[in-house]
Amino acid sequence: MLFIAEIGMNHNGNFDLAFELIKQAKLAGADIAKFQLGWRDGDGEINQIDLDILKKLNKWCDYFEIEFMVSVITEKAFEMAKKINFKRYKIASRTVKDNIDLVRKVVNEGKETIISLGMWNYKEPPIQKNNNIKYLWCISKYPAEPWDLIDLPNDFKDSLYDGYSDHTVGIETSLIAIARGAKIIEKHFTLDKSDTTIRDHSLSSTPDEFKMMVNIGRDIARKIQIGV
Repeated sequence: MLFIAEIGMNHNGNFDLAFELIKQAKLAGADIAKFQLGWRDGDGEINQIDLDILKKLNKWCDYFEIEFMVSVITEKAFEMAKKINFKRYKIASRTVKDNIDLVRKVVNEGKETIISLGMWNYKEPPIQKNNNIKYLWCISKYPAEPWDLIDLPNDFKDSLYDGYSDHTVGIETSLIAIARGAKIIEKHFTLDKSDTTIRDHSLSSTPDEFKMMVNIGRDIARKIQIGV
């Protein structure tokens, strides 16, 4: 199992808060702390991450022994990301929809690439799957509602998808996905669900919720593995 704490822009442009989010993600059992790179990143905007800040985030993740990952949103962001030795990259649903050429460039780096398909409405995947490509089932609504999840795979092992990117409120749908064979869970992560700086806080998991999801989820995955 791989659990991704999607910090995204929940740092609100405050990198003291980003430090604390990384720390709490590690304590909650996340394998990866993920940020967004290239979205709302203009001068003075909330997600203004330059190379110096990117290196700091990387150093903080090293310190807390949690993997650092970014969603690559733009060409400029990708060029910056290549200066950090990322183990793998993330591609957001909107990037697949708006800039498939960038997706191909990222995949051609030869590193594992985790791709959300929340806005992909075709039967065939955008790029032929191989060992380095992992697809996530996703509903690109904030928040996604229970009735949006009718097509959640019944068995991830027999589907295109390796995991689930969860935009619902709560952790229940992520646990259902694990019970159905999902091996990767991406869930938004915050310290304060009442924060109104950006919409993502309200549908994010708190450290306690994320920790509960990880503990129960790993137990479910173990039981599936041994055939219980």
